[in-house]
Amino acid sequence: MTIDHDCPGLLPEPPAAELRLEAVLHALADPTRLRIVAELAGAGGDELNCLAFELPVTKSTLTHHFRVLREAGVIRQHRRGTSKMNTLRVEDLAARFPGLLDAVLAAAVRCTRADRPAAR
Repeated sequence: MTIDHDCPGLLPEPPAAELRLEAVLHALADPTRLRIVAELAGAGGDELNCLAFELPVTKSTLTHHFRVLREAGVIRQHRRGTSKMNTLRVEDLAARFPGLLDAVLAAAVRCTRADRPAAR
């Protein structure tokens, strides 16, 4: 894990060249983490505070999910005051694993639609 000393408050994350496919896939395999990633992708590059995610989990569980995503290299986190801000590492993931993030997010959308009851 490395810390970018040019950005105060940046939490440890692997450099793009050291992202491991198994770690990224593990992080994306959990439905809660996949939902976090989908919401970050929908934010279009904007930073989102950890509290912006309305998920049915405790604060400690949410912290765990963000840590797994950050340590796998899927998200970047930094502190802003008392908040942790999150962004998706789209460019780093695309450079290391071209098309992976787009494919996972597209599949997640299809699965979510398939799980919904059909309209009558």
